[in-house]
Amino acid sequence: MSETFYVVPESQHNVLVKQAYLSRGFDDAEGDAAAKFSAYASTHGIRTHNALKALHLDHLFGSGAGGCKPSAVIEKKEGRFAASQVWNANRKLGQATAYEAIETAIELADKYGIGQVSVDNAFHYLWGGGYVMDAARRGYIAYTNCTAALAEVVPFKGKTPTLGTNPHSWGFPTVDAVGFPIVIDWATSVIAMGRVQQFLREGQPLPEGAAVDANGQPTTDAKAVAALTTFGAHKGYGLSLINEIMGAFIGGSLPTLRSRWDQQPEEKHTPAFYFQVIHPDAVAGDFALGRSSKENIKAVLDDILGHGNESCILPGQIEAGAAARTAKNGGLLFSEAEINGFNELADECGAEQWKVADFKVAE
Repeated sequence: MSETFYVVPESQHNVLVKQAYLSRGFDDAEGDAAAKFSAYASTHGIRTHNALKALHLDHLFGSGAGGCKPSAVIEKKEGRFAASQVWNANRKLGQATAYEAIETAIELADKYGIGQVSVDNAFHYLWGGGYVMDAARRGYIAYTNCTAALAEVVPFKGKTPTLGTNPHSWGFPTVDAVGFPIVIDWATSVIAMGRVQQFLREGQPLPEGAAVDANGQPTTDAKAVAALTTFGAHKGYGLSLINEIMGAFIGGSLPTLRSRWDQQPEEKHTPAFYFQVIHPDAVAGDFALGRSSKENIKAVLDDILGHGNESCILPGQIEAGAAARTAKNGGLLFSEAEINGFNELADECGAEQWKVADFKVAE
């Protein structure tokens, strides 16, 4: 039986989410950025990185623990490379920082063909796919990676978690070709920790081989999870390592000290971000048979999905379907368990609780 979802007006969602952030000391602009991003994630069916995840992360590692500083000011360092910027986020809210970083990278790409922004001393920005999806929808090729808020992934053939879930996110401007941006976005663990929290909230088991318990033994019990494992064995490990090495070049912290503010106070304890935006015209060459860029992209994708592969889907297609369902229902879709989670936030910040009976059931 499929899960029942209820339709919550986006404006109602945003008011509560912003109020929750304001109650924790964040300013209006940060509250708006957090609400906007949470709504965007929920619109696209990203339940692992919705407002519940964002505020839970803030409680554990952010404003509740010193890892995020409300109203912090980003320091933009002087550099010698015109298409590159290096920032010290000073622990500013991750969503607000990431929105500004992707916009800056877009401005640089418009001017130089390519733009990149590295961000040190950051607080986690949640769903990287959301930033590159938005850029791709506007016509750009975009990429981001980050180091995670906590080391909770065991390296290949290891036994101690010394890596983050360390996601990679690529977005491609393919709306004209297939109707939606192709977005390749993945954590380098089998599942993200947000998925564990979702399974715990919904009372569901984890997939096999995704996590281990405190004794290092495989477990599918969300309550028993102590650490995650990388997908694809050594391949996922290598991809996770990319983020840690890139973070090290930026100036990032030791993975096992990240978010552990009580240990070695002289060290950094924060994640690092990397953003890159490419203007498609900056990489365009000559296309066969006089095709345009749009026609060539469609021809390539048609070839990949032909030859008996017609039932295959493209990355971003599920999210596009979720966005279409959201639009059809006229609001954001949440389960009863998620609505209960929002009501806990309402209690925290003195807002009015939501009533399931007030929301229509999603089609």
